[in-house]
Amino acid sequence: MIKLILIGVSVLLMTIFLGLVILQIRNRQNIAQIQHMLRSEPMQQRFTKELIAELPDPVQRYFLHAIAPETPLATSVRLIMQGQFRLSPEKPWMLMQAEETLTPTGFIWSAKIGSGLSQFQGSDYYFDRAGRMQFSILGLVPIVNVQNPDTARSAIGRLVAELMWLPSALLPQQGVQWQAIDDHTIQAHLRVDDEPVTLTFVIDSKGKLLEGSTLRWGDRTEDGSWKHIPMGGKCYAERTFDGFTIPSQVGVGWWFGSEQYFEFFQATVKQAEF
Repeated sequence: MIKLILIGVSVLLMTIFLGLVILQIRNRQNIAQIQHMLRSEPMQQRFTKELIAELPDPVQRYFLHAIAPETPLATSVRLIMQGQFRLSPEKPWMLMQAEETLTPTGFIWSAKIGSGLSQFQGSDYYFDRAGRMQFSILGLVPIVNVQNPDTARSAIGRLVAELMWLPSALLPQQGVQWQAIDDHTIQAHLRVDDEPVTLTFVIDSKGKLLEGSTLRWGDRTEDGSWKHIPMGGKCYAERTFDGFTIPSQVGVGWWFGSEQYFEFFQATVKQAEF
């Protein structure tokens, strides 16, 4: 009798394990498909001063620093990054390795966070008007799998904030409207799937990006309710890849610019392919 029970338990555990494996295989196939669909070839058009001639001087200064003359206008970028991540101010920092594909209309970020038996793997993406976050312990046991209108709206805010890594997506030819608040503060106004978003950059006298921020839909509130929250960060270093000079070392958090600021993401971009 005991032997039959043990066999039954073993079969049940094996069935659960195989089910989890199949689920993760399907998730990885879905991620690979989204990555493939997001990636695209650069436009035939190249960057020239004429493309930004009508913009305010500080905005022109940003683009002239960010994009070298005659650089093909990229429509996507693939980023390889490493750094650290934490879930809350009380939680410890965890090592992070990630890959991201970013376009003007969507992104997918795949990451491994933590180490050993506590490592979790998964992805965060916005694609085809849907935003989803899914992570699993060791890439096997699901712990987060969320997809709803709030995550989609939040993902749009993240997408726009990260366009600092794809400057060509912020050119006025892409439907972006720019204004200069002062000589060092510029704002981009754009829409992603009918959602209006304002992106604010702080730049230096040469056009180098120092800070970036936006209002992002999130639930980092005292009662867990969803609202627009200032999210942004500082750019500590930059590198040039394929004619684009982008932030290569950043720290990002919620409630940017306030006493509630909570930095949860620190990353160094090791590689960027436009």
